[in-house]
Amino acid sequence: MPKINKIILLVGLMGSGKTSVGKRLARKLSLPFVDGDQEIEKAAGLSLVDVLKCFGEKEYRAGEERVMKRLLQGAPCVLASGGGSFVAQKTRELAKDKALTIWLKADIDTLYHRTAGRTRRPFLLGDNDTVKAKLQEYITEEYPYYSEADIVVETKEEKVENTVRHVLAAINRYYRNQENNRRKNASE
Repeated sequence: MPKINKIILLVGLMGSGKTSVGKRLARKLSLPFVDGDQEIEKAAGLSLVDVLKCFGEKEYRAGEERVMKRLLQGAPCVLASGGGSFVAQKTRELAKDKALTIWLKADIDTLYHRTAGRTRRPFLLGDNDTVKAKLQEYITEEYPYYSEADIVVETKEEKVENTVRHVLAAINRYYRNQENNRRKNASE
């Protein structure tokens, strides 16, 4: 594994595994773990649900963008982004410059299984049919943005450690390809 000298930014929808994979990945890479949602809560002094209720989605997203800007200018770490934070163009641009971005891509059934009944997810409150419909909407709207990530790792219903192994292997391939491209360009 190459020495990681930048932020590893995990992106994806709610339930894709950013926090659970991120914590374990950080341990494997001997890096600190930072949870974007927790940082938003700290900055606001409120839960995510309350931030959304008190300020509305537009201000929620503006605050999320400010927090991500601050975090992306920090020291190397594994950073689990908020579900929709990578949709913001400024966040994506900053991430391209400051981070190695990894999309944890999950299908709707996996996302639904992992998020159903969770009350901490303000954008997925409602009955089961509503939650599934919202997830499908997010997939349609946000997957094109996530596809801009440097690396894509499909997540499935498997042990988190298996997903972490897939992410580590993908990081290794990414850096190996970068090195091969540098050598090829230097020899031309």
